[in-house]
Amino acid sequence: MNYLDLKSINQRHDAELRAAIGEVLDSGWYLKGEATRRFEEHYAQFIGTRHCVACGNGLDALTLILRAYIQMGVMQPCDEVIVPANTFIASILAITESGLKPVLVEPRLDTAQIDDSLIEEAITSRTRALMLVHLYGICAYTERIADICQRHHLKLIEDNAQAHGCKGPSPSPSLNGGEQIVLPTSLYTPLPHREGTGESLLTGSLGDAAGHSFYPGKNLGALGDAGAVTTNDDQLADVVRALGNYGSHQKYVHDYPGRNSRMDELQAAILDVKLRYLNEDNARRKEIADIYTHQIQNPLIRLLTPTADSVWHIFPVFCPRRDELRQYLLDNAVETQIHYPIPPHKQRCYSEWANLSLPITERIHAEELSIPCHQAMTNEEASHVADLLNRFH
Repeated sequence: MNYLDLKSINQRHDAELRAAIGEVLDSGWYLKGEATRRFEEHYAQFIGTRHCVACGNGLDALTLILRAYIQMGVMQPCDEVIVPANTFIASILAITESGLKPVLVEPRLDTAQIDDSLIEEAITSRTRALMLVHLYGICAYTERIADICQRHHLKLIEDNAQAHGCKGPSPSPSLNGGEQIVLPTSLYTPLPHREGTGESLLTGSLGDAAGHSFYPGKNLGALGDAGAVTTNDDQLADVVRALGNYGSHQKYVHDYPGRNSRMDELQAAILDVKLRYLNEDNARRKEIADIYTHQIQNPLIRLLTPTADSVWHIFPVFCPRRDELRQYLLDNAVETQIHYPIPPHKQRCYSEWANLSLPITERIHAEELSIPCHQAMTNEEASHVADLLNRFH
């Protein structure tokens, strides 16, 4: 059993994807065209924000947010950004690439999300933002985090690379521009989570800005690299869009020292097709995760306790004998992944952190094993994996 079967996932929409690709080929327009504009509008409506700005990838999305805040005077080089210590390294790379200082905060062991009881003690006079990472597709947002950001005047930036379509609690009024945004629906039929009273806001709309990755293996995956920024901040969206286009709003007129980070028309067209099925796909992932949650009963294996909704981009299990467990599953024809074998503070590129003691982070990275969990799986396959895990001793 493969860890992730992208071929089967994409074949479910083969005709629509081929038609969308054909439209782009026939248009003769391959960058900054109608497909990108359409996807940006639809994804903004899906997430529940006023703006979506497409870009090259998820790392760029986070970097463009931070660089835009610097251009706007909200931050300056050497300011601090709090970030969970156990995140994928891209969250931290975006901070250091922008000339800012990451401040690592330990996660909770039971959720693997940032421990909101430790955030306040990490704040200094130079702290300007908290980067919240919805790791594994689990909502990391809490009302305590919102309160901390409000009281300390911090920007709340979401790394939503793993949590497309994940529901979270309603944000406090002062975050994300205040009142709930009511978006036009003329081009897009609202999905089920947008019906009713609107209490179920999505990750990517809970803070001041969010970075999204559409790497092929994500819940909403392109057929190559792609990313986006969502926000309700008009100025931020305007600066992000310019920074990703060589710092330019008008051809050959450059207002900022920008970069080239644009989503191509093919990826936008593909994502627009797959967006229609994202809620359905996430619901199927949850069904697979429910099988695991109810059937895995092994004292050697620990599962997470999600704090809120989860769309299970990754279903992690934790075992002190992780490498033995991985080999055992492989011997039984089940492929797994490790997210992530080396914590950021132990990476050579951040050697200045080598002596940091972050025991919770280190334990998570030493014990984590990701088992197959995706919409192309059958219940029987999930039960088979659970049975294998229960027989590990």
